[in-house]
Amino acid sequence: MEPAPLYTDVTVPLSDGAAYWLRATDGIRVRVGVWREGMRGTVLMFPGRTEYIEKYVHVAAAMRPHGLATLIVDWRGQGLSDRLLPDRATGHVGKFQDYQQDVVAALAAANRLGLPEPFFLIAHSMGACIGLRSLMRGLQVKAAAFSGPMWGIRLNPVARPSAIVIGRLARAAGQAHRYAPTTGPTSYVTVASFEGNMLTTDREMFEMMKRQLAAHPDLALGGPSLHWLTEAMAETRVLRALPSPKVPCVTALGAAERVVNMDAVRDRMARWPNGRLDLYEGAEHEIIVERPEHLNRFFAGAVELFEAHRNDR
Repeated sequence: MEPAPLYTDVTVPLSDGAAYWLRATDGIRVRVGVWREGMRGTVLMFPGRTEYIEKYVHVAAAMRPHGLATLIVDWRGQGLSDRLLPDRATGHVGKFQDYQQDVVAALAAANRLGLPEPFFLIAHSMGACIGLRSLMRGLQVKAAAFSGPMWGIRLNPVARPSAIVIGRLARAAGQAHRYAPTTGPTSYVTVASFEGNMLTTDREMFEMMKRQLAAHPDLALGGPSLHWLTEAMAETRVLRALPSPKVPCVTALGAAERVVNMDAVRDRMARWPNGRLDLYEGAEHEIIVERPEHLNRFFAGAVELFEAHRNDR
């Protein structure tokens, strides 16, 4: 593993952080961030679409007092990992399950670095979709905490069939690399105002994200490609038909959620025997960058779950 950049000038102060370049089995270069201090286990942090390691260093800071190390993944196509189209602002992936190659690479890195077991999972939005697939494939974690999981994409019921048709036509015409309707190369965070934003009700966290992208524009990502949207819709549809894993989990969902399909989340959690759904009144999509009362509640619930199941067989 080779050292990779880690922009500590825009993160919460936390010692011993390091980033590394990994190679997935298909040759894509992926970045991971690691905070090794902690002997009681390791949290795997799976971010959402458009996100990057630096945004979640506060997760590592929150886990450290509980003796937990942390590994955060930059998915292919975003952050500083390899972008997959000439227009690097486009969120794109070949096949949605290609993200599983990034998971495999991250786990191999965790083992090479000697990060302590057991492993636990914290996953947000698209990362929760990737994480759910990983659990179904046998990801060896003792418990999982999800935030605003993308187990269904929020689309107008009338628009959903149109989106599928447009995606198929674009692929047939060789135009699937183009941006999905109403999106473009500009990052949502860089142009949105705090008032009315769909991510968080915490102004300080919102401004933090703006500062990070202003200082390091190479972290920014624009809208998804038509192909990404088609792949994501197909993946969530397939996952919805499958039974829930046996891994214990807690899922946090903002009552003001406007990004993912809340019915899909409720449906999944109603079918997860070892799962619990927690509703956060007044919270938007990104519980992990929400107001302190929401953020602290999420971390406390995750740690409580992890401690309850660390010795499960």
